[in-house]
Amino acid sequence: MESRQFRMHDGQKGAALAIRVTPRARHNEVVEILNDGSVKIRLTAPPVEGKANQALVEFLAEVLDVPRSNIEIVAGHSGRDKLVSILGVDAAYVQGRILRNMSE
Repeated sequence: MESRQFRMHDGQKGAALAIRVTPRARHNEVVEILNDGSVKIRLTAPPVEGKANQALVEFLAEVLDVPRSNIEIVAGHSGRDKLVSILGVDAAYVQGRILRNMSE
């Protein structure tokens, strides 16, 4: 698979990551890096009452090995495309963890 750069930025206190979520999947997984640079993630949770957003935060905390309190959805709460802030880590760390956890 070609290694594409995904949209992620270092911030003063952490990193930001663009994500496209697919809810109601068979299992939670990091699927691929899309052409626009966002990370495609599938979640088992339905997109109702914030369940998919909560599942995304929990899944990312596990993938990135950071506390859930360090992850915040800063844009896209009601859509599939989201911008997520991850405090306490840099972009290189996030990129490495995402690539290691990507489905084959």
